[in-house]
Amino acid sequence: MSASSSSSLLLLLLLPLVVAQTYYWGPCPTPQVQPNFTLLQYQGRWYEIEKLPASFEKGKCIEANYALRTDGTIQVLNSQFYKDKVTTAEGTAVIRDPREPARLGVSFSYFSPYSPYLVLSTDYSSLSVVYSCTNILNIFHFEFAWILSRSRFPSPESVAYAKKLLRDEGINLYVCEIMCKEEISI
Repeated sequence: MSASSSSSLLLLLLLPLVVAQTYYWGPCPTPQVQPNFTLLQYQGRWYEIEKLPASFEKGKCIEANYALRTDGTIQVLNSQFYKDKVTTAEGTAVIRDPREPARLGVSFSYFSPYSPYLVLSTDYSSLSVVYSCTNILNIFHFEFAWILSRSRFPSPESVAYAKKLLRDEGINLYVCEIMCKEEISI
């Protein structure tokens, strides 16, 4: 089988995996991350305000809780309200390079590799902008982006700032969805 045929076959096999994601031709952009990122300040609860579509997030009122474990990894506990009940998923995050602690890897299964989790910007107390992108043979990539807040109701100015930051980094937001608009205790 030729290299071209192999690549085409691989693309056809991967297509169902990325159908519900946001994908583009070419390699991932390389956005700047938060300088001097401090994990201890980032810990705690963050509410998802807007995102690029993700097949693993179908519910509403999505939140993420980050906590440092004794072994140095980070517990990631996500929850969402879906089909009239709260569902949770627990994962692990690791700092891949101590020189760039805002570039983390996150996995929700022992069998899956760590996916990029890049903290582009955070003030730790109200807003965080997160991005993830995976290259497929540098032919195309699929990406995720989240605007997170410590409050379910951040200011419109904060959300506008986050969207501008993502656009300025070359991340296309035309498919961003507004998430939970009502206070629901999870």
